[in-house]
Amino acid sequence: MSKEVELAQRIVEKIGGLDNIKIVNHCMTRVRLSLRDNEQVQMDALKQVKGVMGVVEEDTIQIIVGPGTVNKVAKAMTDMTGVELGAEIKTAQATKVSGSNREQVEAIASANKAKYKKGGNGAMKRFLATISGVFIPLIPAFVGAGLIAGVGAIIANMIVAGKLDGSQWSEIVLVLNVIKNALFAFLNIYVGINAAKQFGATLPLGGVIGGVILLNGVTPDQTIQNIFTHEALLSNQGGIIGVIIAVYLLSIVEKGLRTFVPNAIDIIVTPTIALLVTGLATIFLIMPAAGYVSDGMLTAINWVIGTGGAISGFLLAVLFLPMVMFGLHQVLTPIHIEMINQVHMTTLLPIIAMAGAGQVGAAIALWVKCRKNKPFTNIIKGALPVGILGIGEPLIYGVTLPLGRPFITACLGGGIGGAVIGAFGNVGAIAIGPSGVALIPLIHDGKWLIYVYGLLAAYAGGMILTYIFGVPKEATKAVAAETE
Repeated sequence: MSKEVELAQRIVEKIGGLDNIKIVNHCMTRVRLSLRDNEQVQMDALKQVKGVMGVVEEDTIQIIVGPGTVNKVAKAMTDMTGVELGAEIKTAQATKVSGSNREQVEAIASANKAKYKKGGNGAMKRFLATISGVFIPLIPAFVGAGLIAGVGAIIANMIVAGKLDGSQWSEIVLVLNVIKNALFAFLNIYVGINAAKQFGATLPLGGVIGGVILLNGVTPDQTIQNIFTHEALLSNQGGIIGVIIAVYLLSIVEKGLRTFVPNAIDIIVTPTIALLVTGLATIFLIMPAAGYVSDGMLTAINWVIGTGGAISGFLLAVLFLPMVMFGLHQVLTPIHIEMINQVHMTTLLPIIAMAGAGQVGAAIALWVKCRKNKPFTNIIKGALPVGILGIGEPLIYGVTLPLGRPFITACLGGGIGGAVIGAFGNVGAIAIGPSGVALIPLIHDGKWLIYVYGLLAAYAGGMILTYIFGVPKEATKAVAAETE
């Protein structure tokens, strides 16, 4: 039995058994479970399960197990139920797994994460959950396609510099770009399908509506007029923001039609009318309006970063971790993607990635000053490697946030890194997903060294500020490890 299967079984025991699971899903680091009865969850015991880094209690139970592991754990759970990922599980398909006695000691990281995630506006939670559901499934594709694009860009630059023979390497660059464009050229369609899943529309229809925004078939000689500006409507105008709005409208139209269209002709009438009505609304109303909003939003962000320079970089990086605490960072995902869609890079991501680097610096300082506190330093040793790679949740909820002051000094340290990136300016990433050192290969136009300068500044800032101001005395007291 693999350790991931064993972890899945132990989680199932603590959440009330298979019969209590309604839907299994996952993101980059969390298994997301929709349960029938949250009261059956042995929360303290779940947080103590070896391999569980934290638990978030929202509309779903989100169990943090880390990147890579999360895919295998979620698959193990779906194998137990016999139902595909994201599909609803009928109680008859699951056999109850008995739980164990409730344990008393809470895991540090999960306890604090739950504390700061509870409460809040229900409508905002639903909105963020929808945004998350649309874009998180695409992140592996962004990572893979982005890295392939980065390799292609490096080879192309070496050809231009004369270090590689263009006759031999140009076709390789072309092939890599074909693979990369399979994501970016048809991104609207993928977003449309995922949005349809979130809004309860038919998935292929959502993909079609996403494709409508590409204006396939429109040529410079035969255009469609923007009814507001009377200029030619541009392909991809409104981008993914327009896609999400349009697919939401599609879901309303489709559900409305099904309330009165007879079942015998539903397969013909409903998709035809739904596509026609939504398609017309998308072309003549949503694309112009969403295009105006999208262009204005990106213009404002670029202005803030470009004009504010180091100050803007500092503030954006400092504020990012508080956004992560309350789940508000999810709203930035469509902004990143739209920036990549329009200008082929997001200048926002390298700046806010500095927030995680500040956490790394703070953790190093805590490791040094709290070296006699063996249980605490063991937590740091487990969280630090993934923190360097850009997975910051274990550091935030297991190391800095529980102590209070280190979280603040880590944010300020990240701000120093953000100031460095902002001062240089025009440093962007060609894809989303990775952070920390894992983002280096995705930095646009060979400016990875500037990004590294920012990382080093954030590491140093977080470490120095935490070492001087951020270490509570109680954390430095000698505590023996459990095995001693």
